[in-house]
Amino acid sequence: MSKLDQILVLDPPSDLKFKGPFTDVVTTNLKLKNPSDKKVCFKVKTTAPRRYCVRPNSGVIDPGATVIISVMLQPFDYDPNEKSKHKFMVQTIFAPPNVSDMDSLWKDAKPDDLMDSKLRCVFELPSENDKVNDVEATKAAPVMNSAKGDSTAATVPVSASLDDSELKRVLEKCKRQAAELNKLAEENRQLKDEGLRMRKVPRSDHMTSNSTSLLGREASTTSLPSLLVVIAAIFIGFFLGKFIL
Repeated sequence: MSKLDQILVLDPPSDLKFKGPFTDVVTTNLKLKNPSDKKVCFKVKTTAPRRYCVRPNSGVIDPGATVIISVMLQPFDYDPNEKSKHKFMVQTIFAPPNVSDMDSLWKDAKPDDLMDSKLRCVFELPSENDKVNDVEATKAAPVMNSAKGDSTAATVPVSASLDDSELKRVLEKCKRQAAELNKLAEENRQLKDEGLRMRKVPRSDHMTSNSTSLLGREASTTSLPSLLVVIAAIFIGFFLGKFIL
């Protein structure tokens, strides 16, 4: 049985290019696209595992989906006369219906079920034009930063003035609220005074009525003995008249 062709579409298809200088980490991307209607498991291998960091280095790609692999070359002393012998291989296999243990899947996979693609690493130094552009970009960066600083400095007074105006509005609002509270307190005090006066008026009326009733009682009390004297005089006169006659 012949070996299966790679089902994934790789971009780039054959070369992974790394552009120097190589005094810092250099990253290049590898796209893996699954054009089939099945899930595909993949694994990325390299002949120089200590020189590269690959994220992600394995996984599952859904039908029609694309995964971007970041390949990071670690810093090293580059020798233009030395030809790169580093290579990468993308190994794939159709995912079973229920895949859970990826290690067991790759360990138990049959060689006829595996598909792979190989890529070689290419190191490139920047050209003179690229160096000039980098220098110009480096010079332009401080100018842009200073312009940003000036714009920031220019916006500071505006924000400060905005803060002052906001503070004035808050103070005015506090003054208005304080005046309203004082007004309400004055109205409350007036209502209390009126309540006290209303309570005193019925009490005086009651006292007046009580005094009037007391005077009436005193008058009736004083008139009662006089009436008794008159009645007594009539009876005395009546009896005296009978005895005389």
